[in-house]
Formats: sequence, structure tokens, C-alpha cells
Amino acid sequence: MNEITYREELMQKIREVSPERFEALSLEVFRYQAANNPVYRRYLNLLGASPGHISKVREIPFLPISLFKKHLLQTGEWQPERVFSSSGTTGSTASRHALRDPEWYRQQARAAFAHFYGPVEAYCVLALLPSYLERQGSSLVFMAEDFIRQSHYPGSGFFLYNTKALLESIHQCRKNGIPVLLLGVSFALLDLAEQHPTDLSGCIIMETGGMKGRRRELTREELHAELKTAFGASHIHSEYGMTELLSQAYSQGQGAFRPAPAMQVLCREVTDPLSIRPPGKSGALNIIDLANLDTISFIATDDLGRVLPGGGFEVLGRLDDSDMRGCNLMVADL
Repeated sequence: MNEITYREELMQKIREVSPERFEALSLEVFRYQAANNPVYRRYLNLLGASPGHISKVREIPFLPISLFKKHLLQTGEWQPERVFSSSGTTGSTASRHALRDPEWYRQQARAAFAHFYGPVEAYCVLALLPSYLERQGSSLVFMAEDFIRQSHYPGSGFFLYNTKALLESIHQCRKNGIPVLLLGVSFALLDLAEQHPTDLSGCIIMETGGMKGRRRELTREELHAELKTAFGASHIHSEYGMTELLSQAYSQGQGAFRPAPAMQVLCREVTDPLSIRPPGKSGALNIIDLANLDTISFIATDDLGRVLPGGGFEVLGRLDDSDMRGCNLMVADL
């Protein structure tokens, strides 16, 4: 079987993946990427890890996320349709994530959202993402654009600095019983809360994280408390995603994220990146994203967190530089 045919078979399996089949499919994707991703293959060789000897997901070496800054990771040979890039911080190197098939990402993002909220077309989608709209290469903007196009309601759209139009669209939707998804970066939602507190009860208010240097950093609990007070909301929802992923996780207001069907989260020891911690114990987060079939599905992130019984997870912070030295020992050689 040639690589293209096998890839198409894997894509179909990912579309239909169930919790019972997740481990077997992850091992299949692992062997495919170990054979066809040059950077990952080199990483495995440096670790002395033989793909043929790995029989459990917890034995798979996860690639440090920092390698997205050094390499345009690809599994197989293909030309990217586009390249997503992270915003980064001043003076830092941005992560880059090559996209082989934009429609594959759209399908996976829609499926992830629908798994928790139902079809996105049923919502009026209002996107408040100024820091992302002001630069090129945002995967979040790409996803939001698709959600807006999928929506059945003409009031959907991006609202960069047009607060009046945003509030009018929300008012019309609530008046006509149309479900509202207000998707916003944290600082923009806070600005709206402080400048235009209004009753948004019944709307899904979803923050995507990030002050982007615009405001003082708040804990998620502090942020949600302010938004709930200003908008009369019982819950604030959250989206967990990143440039390096094609899947998302969602929190529906209780602090714990639930991953998309194509995604699973594990927790590793901070100073021993090959050791997986049991549920309930904190550490650094490893993410399996099967949607990343064409790049790398096994990513050791720089997020600190805890995996919960049942597969959910919490994000508790970020690794500092001293922690990261223990996780990225092989990066200099790649």
C-alpha cells in the first residue's frame, strides 16, 4: 500500500475514532510518523527508542513543542497549503505549523465543537479577536472564519473595534431566540465587560485565553469571576488550542477541559520527560492530537497541569526555564 492510500485510511479512522479504539489508532499513527517524519525519526534515534518495541501509548516519546520553532515539521512529502504561526512575545521565535489540507482542519474543528455544543451552524458566531486579526497566520482566526461561514445567521462575524454593532447583533439574536456564541480573547472580553456591562445570560461566552501584553495577567478564576459579574452569566466557557494543534479542548464552565475525540492528554514528570504520571498528579502536559496526522501527533507541551479521572484535564501554569531544561535535552541536536 502506498503512502497516500495509507494516509487516507488513517484519516478515515481518525474521523471515526472512539475511546475504545484510541490507543490502537495512536500506536498506528505513531509508527506511521516515526517512519515518515524525518525530525521525529531523528529524535527517536537520539533517544534510542525503537518504534517496533513500543506497544503502549505511555511508552511513546513525545516531541518537545519547541521544535515547532526550529523546524517546519512534516510527515510525508507535500507542499503546505498554508503555515500557521504563533504570536510569540517580543524577540522570541514564533512556532510554525504547516497545513497540508485546510479542509481537514475545518472538518476536525467543526467535529470538536459539535461534540460538546452541537453543530456550529446553529449558532450566531460573534468573534472578538483583535490581537489575532491584526497579524497573519493565526489558526484561531482560521477556525473562527470557518465557524462564521458555517453559521446560518447573517449577524455572525468578526467585530474588531465595533462594539456597537456587536451589542446590536447580540440584542437581535436574544430577541429572536437565536443561540449566541461569543468567542473572544481574554483582554477583549474584559474590555467589553468593563465598558459595556450587559445581560448576556443564555449566551455562550467563550474565552480563548491570552492578555497578549494588553492587560495585567489574571488567573482564569479571576477572569471568569469578572466576566460573570458583568454579563450576568452563570458560566464562562473556555477553548484550549494552540498553533501546534489542529484539535481543541473545551471547558463548559467548571475549570476542567474536555478534549476533542481525536485528542488525548497525558501528564509527564517535569524532570523526566519519558515518565507518565497517573491521573490526579500534576506535571507537564503531553498531548496526542491525531488530527496532526501530517505533522506530529505526539507533543510535549510547556503547560503544567493535571489529568483528571475520565480523561479531562486542568491547566495550572507554564514551565519555567529551569523546568524546560529537563524536558528538552535532545532539542539542541535536532
